[in-house]
Amino acid sequence: MTKGEVELRGWDELDVVFVTGDAYVDHPSFAMAILGRSLEAAGFRVGIVSQPKWNTADDFRALGKPRLFFAVSAGNMDSMINHYTANKKPRSDDAYSPGGESGRRPDRAVAVYAQRCREAFPGSTVVIGGVEASLRRLAHFDYWSETVKPSVLVSSKADLVIYGMAEEQIVEVANRLADGESVKDLRDMRGATYILGKNESLMAMPRHMRQTGTPRDDTKEMPSFELVKEDKTEFARATFIVHHESNPFNGRRLIQKHGDRLVVQNPPPLPLSTSGMDRVYDLPYARSPHPLYGDAKIPAWEMIKNSITIMRGCFGGCSFCSITAHQGRIIQSRSQESIEKEVDLLKETKGFTGVISDIGGPTANMYKMRCTKPEIEAKCHRQSCVHPTICKLLGTDHGPLRELMRTVREKDHVKKVFVASGIRTDLAQLDKGYVRDLAKHHVGGILKVAPEHAHPDVLKAMRKPPVDDFDAFIKVFNKASKKAGKRQYIVPYFIASHPGSGVEEMVELAVYLKRSGLRPDAVQDFIPAPMDMATAMYYTGLDPATMKPIKIARNLNDRKMQRALLQFFKPENYFAVKNILKDIGRTDLIGDGCESLIPLNPPREAVLARRRQSQSSIAPKKRSSGYRPHRKGWKKPTHKKGS
Repeated sequence: MTKGEVELRGWDELDVVFVTGDAYVDHPSFAMAILGRSLEAAGFRVGIVSQPKWNTADDFRALGKPRLFFAVSAGNMDSMINHYTANKKPRSDDAYSPGGESGRRPDRAVAVYAQRCREAFPGSTVVIGGVEASLRRLAHFDYWSETVKPSVLVSSKADLVIYGMAEEQIVEVANRLADGESVKDLRDMRGATYILGKNESLMAMPRHMRQTGTPRDDTKEMPSFELVKEDKTEFARATFIVHHESNPFNGRRLIQKHGDRLVVQNPPPLPLSTSGMDRVYDLPYARSPHPLYGDAKIPAWEMIKNSITIMRGCFGGCSFCSITAHQGRIIQSRSQESIEKEVDLLKETKGFTGVISDIGGPTANMYKMRCTKPEIEAKCHRQSCVHPTICKLLGTDHGPLRELMRTVREKDHVKKVFVASGIRTDLAQLDKGYVRDLAKHHVGGILKVAPEHAHPDVLKAMRKPPVDDFDAFIKVFNKASKKAGKRQYIVPYFIASHPGSGVEEMVELAVYLKRSGLRPDAVQDFIPAPMDMATAMYYTGLDPATMKPIKIARNLNDRKMQRALLQFFKPENYFAVKNILKDIGRTDLIGDGCESLIPLNPPREAVLARRRQSQSSIAPKKRSSGYRPHRKGWKKPTHKKGS
């Protein structure tokens, strides 16, 4: 991370310099650690520029010009989601920064960092990747500006996007550049996206794409940037094409015109084998933040430092989730031996108390689950293996997972193994033994589950199972907990303002919660992340899969109403909920009966809450400096007397 460390190793220059918006934590849950260690294992000299100051190029010069390329990422999160809430208000903290301090990365960090790299060393090769670049590699909707933006290649002026997890791709980039190939020679790589300049023709594409200037059958032309920007129907169609071509075994090359230039996305990278996963996770991680941070705690690290990743990818295909778009829908699992080796390493980790906080992945109970017919998997274009029903060809055996969990929890130095990753309740119910093991050994009183909604139309738009499935799981889990002699609870997660959800649908969800005795504390507001199917629904008002209209909650007031309905039981929401129920003619839900959502007369707490809200609305507000503290032009706010 520093010039001194470079000199200590006796290096005269670095091969690759990473630039990241996160604090540098050398742990396999952090992308920079995995990619950096993968390059190191391949014999390359790697430097990390973490959270550089972006208003000058000085920090980007700190480690010198890399011999091969700059590798740029916003970090483990999209910088805009990291910075802003669903209501576009600045967040007050950053889980990936020392001390949780906000403001240590710019908005749209990939483009800013890439430009600074070029400013620091003109002519350098710049390769971008990570979640932010992956999901913005083609024309996309940007929620924070409410506009359709071009590929991140346009704004960043980078040479190449490597999308997906990219361990094998980044080593291939380094090897081929080290062998004397140019960055243009890398345009035949899987998982690569690049842009052809206006003076380059289709003849500049790899040989297998040339056919008298016409793309071949293995290439699909998408609606152009200009077209998707002007026509929402075309935007929905383009989004469907991206997801339809996401299977690495049959996905075609995609091309999209941007004016007189052409963005080319090569087919997705192939999934890692079990040995490939082991190779990545068995690298010699220090399993700690860099010493440069001293005693400053990094919240994301504190949360995952004693967790174990056992697999990646997700075949759930939820329309609001970016995991499938980034990690792929094919499950890639580590071997039990590799996982046990990491568990044994925890014994030597400072501060380990014998408690493993999580053993899982994007979903906890998809370990070693794959299509049972590889020849069918190679042809399949289904975007979810479990929606609308579980595919009959999907291998859903929980046996390997149960054996792994048993082995880990029985180790002498392990006191407790929790499952904190979300579980698929529809899959879990296929193996009652798994639910029994979960309830008896791996839940500490509370199990977090995400049914997300209760209305069938919204669940269909989400690609989530019917709420009856959640109800059935509650019964199975409660029975297993009782048999284990434990009093345990399920904490459900729900999303407000998701496409398909209007006020009427949220009222039905509130009624369901009341009948079920559920009071969700954690409420997630829908955030339209780039490239998600649900984001296309939000922007276009169409479901890309059917091209039929769908309800959308766009303005802030609609979103506030949906959140209030989801937490109808809170006193501060009483008057908002009452007004909503009156407006839609559901006064039958106002009263003192068992089926009523709120009482006829406001409780004292509701009156006091409204009074506090009224007082705060007229109080002088402190001006926020946002994410550019000490910027030029900032003035101390002043308030006139009596204001």
